[in-house]
Amino acid sequence: MGGTDRITDRASGTVFLHAVLRDLGAGVLTVDTSGLITFVNPWAEHLLGRSAEQMRGCDAHDLLHRRHDGSPVPRELCPMRTLLQGGRAEELSGEEYFLRADGTTVPIIWSAASLRVAGRRAGTVVVFHDFSLQREAEERAAARTAALEALTARLNLVADVSVLLVSTVDASGMGRRLLRLLVPRMGDWAALDLWPEVAGEGERFAVRGPRGGERPVALEEPLPPLPERSRRAVEHVMSSDEPVRTTGEELAAAPDAPLATTHRVLFDRLGGRSAVVVPLRARRRSFGMLTVARAESAPPHSDAEIRLLSDIGRRIGMALDNIRLYHEQRNVAETMQRQLLAPLPQVGRLRMAARYLPAQGAMEIGGDWYDAFRLADGVTALVIGDVVGHDRQAAAHMAEVRNMLRALAWDHQEPPSVIMRRLDEAVTHTSDAPMATLIFARVEGGEGGPWQLHWVTAGHPPPLLVTSAGDTRFLTGGHGPLIGMSAVLDLGLNWPDAYEDLPPDSTLLLYTDGLVESRGRSIDLGLAKLRHHAGILSRRMAGRTVDDFCDELLERIAPAGDDVALLALRMPAAGEGTPGDATPPPPPQSPHSPAAPDRAAPGSTVERPEVRDPTRATGRGEATWE
Repeated sequence: MGGTDRITDRASGTVFLHAVLRDLGAGVLTVDTSGLITFVNPWAEHLLGRSAEQMRGCDAHDLLHRRHDGSPVPRELCPMRTLLQGGRAEELSGEEYFLRADGTTVPIIWSAASLRVAGRRAGTVVVFHDFSLQREAEERAAARTAALEALTARLNLVADVSVLLVSTVDASGMGRRLLRLLVPRMGDWAALDLWPEVAGEGERFAVRGPRGGERPVALEEPLPPLPERSRRAVEHVMSSDEPVRTTGEELAAAPDAPLATTHRVLFDRLGGRSAVVVPLRARRRSFGMLTVARAESAPPHSDAEIRLLSDIGRRIGMALDNIRLYHEQRNVAETMQRQLLAPLPQVGRLRMAARYLPAQGAMEIGGDWYDAFRLADGVTALVIGDVVGHDRQAAAHMAEVRNMLRALAWDHQEPPSVIMRRLDEAVTHTSDAPMATLIFARVEGGEGGPWQLHWVTAGHPPPLLVTSAGDTRFLTGGHGPLIGMSAVLDLGLNWPDAYEDLPPDSTLLLYTDGLVESRGRSIDLGLAKLRHHAGILSRRMAGRTVDDFCDELLERIAPAGDDVALLALRMPAAGEGTPGDATPPPPPQSPHSPAAPDRAAPGSTVERPEVRDPTRATGRGEATWE
């Protein structure tokens, strides 16, 4: 090949190389070993808004390299200069920002390699692309991810709050757990204020302080009486559907500001710059306010956060109204039950105590009852019973069976077995009451003793006799069928009379199955537990009243689920009360009982008092909140 051909080939190669650099679709620039620009392709001119003549001979770093905001990047932090400084790396890449001629920055993704001529380093070539579209796509994706994460966090918070609100009927406990969910997720501190009535006394039920700080118990107290202006402001907030913004600075600068009386102390004690006060309403009823505050360093709540707090406030209001309805129904049910229970008579030196624990369900009034009364022959009768069912109908049937038994026992001075047969026939033929279990007993003996128990059992758990020495024994005699079963089925079954001497200072316990049986405990284990604790308490509580004995026994056994009726009889000491006996009488029997408040049996210290309805209780809002 001749010289002319070689020159032609070189020229063609140069034209081809320039065509490649021109149409590459990426910016290309070269710099010498001093970092001065020696070549710029047309695409780089387009990306940077500068001509090759304007850039050639300029320091590439000083002219182009910038941060996102356009500020210079220190030379020692420039990764592109690493190749110029003779490092081992021959190729580098990354993401940076270049400065355009109009003063804006353009995000680029770049790759650089060392240039060598005859084996010697001659500079660096940098190939870069406009990364704006990719960067914007990444930023949009990051924004969508952040928005999705924020939405997920809000939904998780709402779910956590909802689970809490539907799982409790205790307003104060619910309030404290609720604030633990809101702090620090929604603010630096929070407070829950409840008003059964705006015109009445409100109470700061729960306060959650800044994270890591001590619980501000001193702030959980009744709120001071409100001046007229503050009362109107609180009434406005509580009756509104929209939250109210406030700031610590506003309350400090204006002591007569609408919410200063209720909220200034919170900012003084807990700090903070801004707060949102959310009304708690449901079914056209106002319950109070939820306040969530942010510290000085945190921005105020956004509109989205306020909407979230408003939704949480509505859920709290609904939960508080459900709690109100639950306790109102429970109080109505318990009032009905207690109206059906009988006060205890006071008989000589015999001492009796009764306890009734309602079922845990709101309307689960039941058929459990106890009874004690004097018979026409002067003997004291004891009854414990349970009509099948846990509703108002069971309670009504219980009243039927109880009254039938009272009338039969009073009118017929007959053994318990005969009374039980008459009752079974009367229930079967004159009532729609279902089956019932019960014990009917006569406590027979004169003043000073000896005393004897004469009883029958209709399918009921046996009485427990506890001596003063702590010996215990179930009285298993006298067993017969349930009331309402023998006559219906024409079985011809009966109830054998049973007798047992009652030792001096002993205690007789009659109880329903709710005391010894539950879903998690069999009746055999329950009976063993009752016997164990009764024996221990009899020894440890010598000299204490039978009321104290019952209270301690219930605390130890802690029955749960079904309703419980308990009747205890404490016998006097041997010879006590006989003519010439100088022994002081035992402490007087309590004139009250689990029956309705202030009711008393004939012969008691209180007779025919006004019956009060506990659902109308006033004061600290116990009928509404607790």
